[in-house]
Amino acid sequence: MAKIPSPEPGQPIDVSYIDQIVRAINDLSVQVSPAIYKYVTVDVPKFQPQSLKISETRLIGGYVDVFKGIQSVGGQKDFFYQFKPEFKYPPIVVATPVNINGTEAGKTVTVVLKEPQTSRVDGTVIFNSAGDVSIGVNLLIIGVPN
Repeated sequence: MAKIPSPEPGQPIDVSYIDQIVRAINDLSVQVSPAIYKYVTVDVPKFQPQSLKISETRLIGGYVDVFKGIQSVGGQKDFFYQFKPEFKYPPIVVATPVNINGTEAGKTVTVVLKEPQTSRVDGTVIFNSAGDVSIGVNLLIIGVPN
């Protein structure tokens, strides 16, 4: 969308200038239409589902290095991810393990999250195979800003 030039002090405001303003506002209203697909519902335990415009939600893509070294079957490593500013309600969090060095032991890990808080999520990586491993966790955090 084109920018409308600011008027100079003392410049007469004419019909073409007002026409530019009206067209820009109309273009903008089309871009931010209240269509249903521009809403997201955040549904977390213990709270009512929150249905908001996408522009009124907060999305964080996070990453945590968890462990690098030799691990045994059944071994566990805890991790956490802090986010600021905090959310109004506990957010939805999705975690995906990242097998950094591509080893066989890294292919069989499990990530378990604890109940998210408004400013932090904790989790545990469980190793289901023994061996050399380097694991990280990608986090997708979606919620209502405070």
